Amino acid sequence: MAKTKQFQTESKKLLDLMVNAIYTHKEIFLRELISNASDAIDKRHHLSLTDETVPAADEHEIFIEPDKEGRTLTVRDNGIGMTEDELVSEIGTIAESGSKAFMEKLEKKDLDIIGQFGVGFYSAFMVAREVIVRTRSPYADTGYEWRSTGESTYTIETIDKDDIGTSVIIVLREDDEEHEAYYSEYLEENTIERIVKKYSDYIRYPIRMEKTKTKEKEDEEVEAETYKEVETLNSMVPIWQKPKSELDDEALNEFYKRQFNEFEDPLKVIHTSVEGLITYTALVFIPKKPPYDFFTEKYEKGLQLYSKGVFIEDKNKALVPEHFRFVKGLVDSSDLSLNISREMLQHNRQLRKIAQHLEKKIKSELEKMLKNDREKYIEFYEAYGTILKYGIYDQFGANKDKLKDLIMFKTSKSDEYVTLSEYIERMPEPQEAIYYASGKNKDQIMNLPQMDAVKEKDYEVLFFTEDVDEFMVQFLTEYEDVPFKSIQQGENDLLDEDKKEEIEEQQKEHSKLIKSLKKALKDKVKDVRLSGRLKDSPVCLVSGEGLSLEMEKVLKQMPQSQAQELQAEKILEINPDHELFQALKSVHEKDKRKVEDYANLLYHQALLIEGYPIENPKEVSDLMAQLMVEATK
Repeated sequence: MAKTKQFQTESKKLLDLMVNAIYTHKEIFLRELISNASDAIDKRHHLSLTDETVPAADEHEIFIEPDKEGRTLTVRDNGIGMTEDELVSEIGTIAESGSKAFMEKLEKKDLDIIGQFGVGFYSAFMVAREVIVRTRSPYADTGYEWRSTGESTYTIETIDKDDIGTSVIIVLREDDEEHEAYYSEYLEENTIERIVKKYSDYIRYPIRMEKTKTKEKEDEEVEAETYKEVETLNSMVPIWQKPKSELDDEALNEFYKRQFNEFEDPLKVIHTSVEGLITYTALVFIPKKPPYDFFTEKYEKGLQLYSKGVFIEDKNKALVPEHFRFVKGLVDSSDLSLNISREMLQHNRQLRKIAQHLEKKIKSELEKMLKNDREKYIEFYEAYGTILKYGIYDQFGANKDKLKDLIMFKTSKSDEYVTLSEYIERMPEPQEAIYYASGKNKDQIMNLPQMDAVKEKDYEVLFFTEDVDEFMVQFLTEYEDVPFKSIQQGENDLLDEDKKEEIEEQQKEHSKLIKSLKKALKDKVKDVRLSGRLKDSPVCLVSGEGLSLEMEKVLKQMPQSQAQELQAEKILEINPDHELFQALKSVHEKDKRKVEDYANLLYHQALLIEGYPIENPKEVSDLMAQLMVEATK
């Protein structure tokens, strides 16, 4: 005769909480029941080795049985089962964890028991109008049946059950189209297989189900015959837990493509296991190419997270720093402090430690690739180098020391990429700075007037051709105590003392002309000065300290940004040795009013060289035509 009992807590409130708040995806219930079955098998296996009264099973397995006619889904195991007292204490008392008590009792840290909170069983009520548990323990003379609709009571009665183990039978709710709740899908073989593959593929015991098969038709007019065949749904042994000696590139590449829906083999595989204060295994891949949305806000970084082979989370962002957001992969750890639903992690030291270890490992592998396989590293860098540069700029340069040896640039002396270390190694003795120039491409930079003096010194110049470069260098101000220096910004430091004195004398000598030029361009430039950096070019535009010309261009491209209002301090530099300057002196002596026209023309010439748009092209065109006509009179 069935005994009716009350749940030993405020069960209705707690059940409502678990069904409606703790779990966010209904399909999680199957993961929880499979995990509980795995725990039960673990217990039986261990006790069969230490207790003569507990018989060992011939073969451990978890079996799933969908019944469409009866609207039931059964999860059956041949684990340890439960006595009547255990049914009351472990299921009748919500949140009483038998697995946790078992662990504490045995004090076995190497026994992987998944359950910790004792609430996973109750996730079944998300989809069930009634749950039935039929079980038998080796410590009981009979079997027991537990029933509940998830309200305030449950019943227990004795039943005939010969085999040791447990069957959890879920009587599914009816579909509710109004609320788009379709419970019948959990009776579909394909749905069950998908959920098992997603969450429980690496449970160590076989998860089996009888699947419907169709015989091939020999005659088109004959109706196809169907039959049933038992299949194992899970892989059981995760590829990342296999010894590296048993894995080859083909197996890893196939796993990567299947697991992450990729079509190409990965560029790099990183397989690592760590044991000690924190224990975890990671299998990380660097894709050959970034996805189409990689540089958009829609892209989600993160690694898949497993705990003892059970899938916990798809994209855990905490495991991957922003500068390595390109990696895909997974982490499996038995040391994680999961929250009550196992759907997400509590914020804890273990997760941070894993992330720190993993970041160091990825960096180390990239450094090895750069050193030992330059061609592959260049392929990686052309795909993801921009992200490394953003990493240097991000968080006010907090990660610059981690990333500075991984970035590369093309230069005025090399069409191949050069690291900062290599640049420093080949600097000539008198050079005291790492010189760089910004532009759209190599040709534009090489044609900059500011390159004249650098070419004469035979110094190498790094090419900054990406928008992020200017932001990056604001925080990566030096490398190995050698400062970065833009050839397009600030005072020219390439002049010897004699040339400096010569320029200063010329500045004084032509002070009236320079004053007139400043007056003509007072709304356009901060200063006009004679230049020592120009050799063949008549004029150039440089910026003062602070915001550079290239940074100003980038900021102006940003939509709806207050930074659009920021402007670089523009300085017009004129080559005193160029014949155009001699002509300018002559104009100033004859007709000072014409100086304003020449100043405007020189200014717009410098803008064009720097890649700036001209605000009023017609005005400049008319001015050029006017001056050309006057020159012929």
